[in-house]
Amino acid sequence: MDDLIDDASPRGRNEGEYTVSEISGAVKRALEDAFGRIRVKGEIGRIFRARSGHLYYDIKDDRNVLACTTWKGQVAQLSVAPEEGMEVVVTGRLSAFGAQSKYNLNVDAMEVAGAGALMAMLEKRRAALAAEGLFEAARKRKLPFLPEVIGVVTSPQGAVIRDILHRLADRFPRHVLVWPVAVQGRACAPEVANAIRGFNALAPGGQIPRPDLLIVARGGGSIEDLWGFNEEIVVRAAADSDIPLISAVGHETDTTLIDHAADRRAPTPTAAAEMAVPVRLDLLAHVAQLGARQTRAARAQVAARRQRLADLSRGLPRPDALLAGPRQRLDSLSGRLPAALRARAGGARVAFSRLDGRITPRLLSARIAGERRRLDQLSGRLDAALPRRIARARERLDPLAARLRPAALGRRAAQDRDRLSALLGRLARAARGAQADRTARLAALERLRQSLGYERTLERGFAVIRAGDAILSEAEAARAAGRIEIQFRDGRVAAVTDGSPAPKVRAKPKPPPKDQGSLF
Repeated sequence: MDDLIDDASPRGRNEGEYTVSEISGAVKRALEDAFGRIRVKGEIGRIFRARSGHLYYDIKDDRNVLACTTWKGQVAQLSVAPEEGMEVVVTGRLSAFGAQSKYNLNVDAMEVAGAGALMAMLEKRRAALAAEGLFEAARKRKLPFLPEVIGVVTSPQGAVIRDILHRLADRFPRHVLVWPVAVQGRACAPEVANAIRGFNALAPGGQIPRPDLLIVARGGGSIEDLWGFNEEIVVRAAADSDIPLISAVGHETDTTLIDHAADRRAPTPTAAAEMAVPVRLDLLAHVAQLGARQTRAARAQVAARRQRLADLSRGLPRPDALLAGPRQRLDSLSGRLPAALRARAGGARVAFSRLDGRITPRLLSARIAGERRRLDQLSGRLDAALPRRIARARERLDPLAARLRPAALGRRAAQDRDRLSALLGRLARAARGAQADRTARLAALERLRQSLGYERTLERGFAVIRAGDAILSEAEAARAAGRIEIQFRDGRVAAVTDGSPAPKVRAKPKPPPKDQGSLF
């Protein structure tokens, strides 16, 4: 029994004894000395981000798995964001974690393992975003024909912004807002996405004008340089933009995911500027051509109608022929008029003579006597009928007189007074309700009038040109008026025109500023 409990052999007494912590420390020092800083290539497996911000993931090949850790302060230094299935090359220090008898690699640098792996990951991301419908043609908006304000998301240094500004100045100068961003590296994707969302967040009519069109631009480069424009955050920001967006990333052969989500893709930043605005001189020439065509068409219409009028006038008879018949009838009737008047006067005289024989004093006296007898009969009947009529009237008036006694009148007056008070109350309530309805309707009409009035148009930068009480809409009328009045949003200004047309001078492009800086 003692032999089983205490091994007294020399071998058992000579072996060294270690604590668990000593073994763990020795293993950790051995790993850190043998693998101080190494590079490991493999495929990213599971990924876990702790609440503390630390990142835990696996690097694996076809047979083994290596646990990796990137601390919170090291995550921002990684050039790419790790994704499951991505083939990468990680750099770090190998160490052991004695509390769990595990070893892992503390990664402080990560890069994609070759262009093939990048392209595979790009195709996988493109398919996933396309399945969500972010690249559908129905989502794409039509670009404005002539935007007032153009927002450009690019680096303030380099040739890209200079090329865009120079091309816009050549074609049609516009108000340009530049949102400076990093166009490569880890900060590229969040800054570009924030710039797109920032432009969309601007309120229309605010202190900083909201762009009518956005251009996201960058020069050419390798797939690694352009990778920021393949990030999901940038693609979603471009797809969600309410402002039409042109993607001009890289050269013509370069394609990024933002190109699929944008409303239009430009092969170069210069081409994006050409898509954004038309050529001003071409528009002026086209307008002049349309004006000339309109003038020629008006002249042709007037000439055709003049010819038609001449043709119709040749088919009308001469004025003498039109008046010959009426003139003959007038002459004939004028000759017959004196004889007709004499015949009419003679007939009237004969009729009067016949009536004169029938009207004699004897006949008139007999007629008057008959009327006097009839009047005497009616007078006798009146004396007998008048007392009866008075009696019947008195019978009708006695009940009415009883109703008009003071007591009856008092009750009736009280009833009428109560009824009148009730009616007055109803009338007052009805009047107040009608007045409130009309006041609300008047306020609604006033709001509608203000929203439809031209003053809201003045607030967007337009102006009204007046000559006296007349409103001018053409430059020729303004030159002819001489003295004009210009109404802006905040008042009116008097002006004098010299009557000569403005010279057509092509504006020279302004040199770009040395450092535009951030506008926000």
